[in-house]
Amino acid sequence: MAPYQRVKQYLKSGLEHGRWKPGSLMPSESDLVAQFGVSRMTVSRALRELQNEGLVERVQGVGTFAAQLHKLSATLSIRDMREHVESRGLRYRMDMQLLREEAAPPLVAQRFGIQPGAPVFHSLAVHFEDGVPLQCEDRWVHPAAAPHYLSNDFSASTPTQYLLEVAPTWEASYTIEAAMPSRQEARLLKIDASEPCLVITRSTVSRGIAVTLVRLVHPGSRYLLEGRFSP
Repeated sequence: MAPYQRVKQYLKSGLEHGRWKPGSLMPSESDLVAQFGVSRMTVSRALRELQNEGLVERVQGVGTFAAQLHKLSATLSIRDMREHVESRGLRYRMDMQLLREEAAPPLVAQRFGIQPGAPVFHSLAVHFEDGVPLQCEDRWVHPAAAPHYLSNDFSASTPTQYLLEVAPTWEASYTIEAAMPSRQEARLLKIDASEPCLVITRSTVSRGIAVTLVRLVHPGSRYLLEGRFSP
């Protein structure tokens, strides 16, 4: 089990068994770093995932609190594709097709709150599971949120992993639809252009700054989106 998963499981188990009542203050990041002998980044990741699952609330400069029961709701957790593949014991690979600075198209500029034509970062990647293309990721990134995005070594981390480290998600919105792929997406995914796909469009915000707008396209015959709810 990865270090962050040990921290996460400890906190999740405590919440499930009522160790921390709704609204009560939970152990600080410093306490967890000392208790588990891990880095602050590892603890932050565990807390971030619990927050994304609606189990805790984090208040900057104050601490982490057990979520109020009336605020718990069914949540959709979209995992990093590398973790999704490797957690099933399969071989993961990512091919970065494009990574460059471009002029912001009108829709991207609107989402980022900038002028059309302002410089933004654009990447296009294909994620593979045992050599089979599983997801096409078309991503726009706000330079103010991740200024070193273009120079990152994406052979060591995925765009999702990198952005969660440098710009932890505070807010996210997404849409899910069944749609046909574009010609480029069909070519990259090695599918017929008439094959229905699961398309997720997601935007995220960190500390009041828009971070990313991404279109994730999955062949309908190869991908199953799952969710889980527990009160």
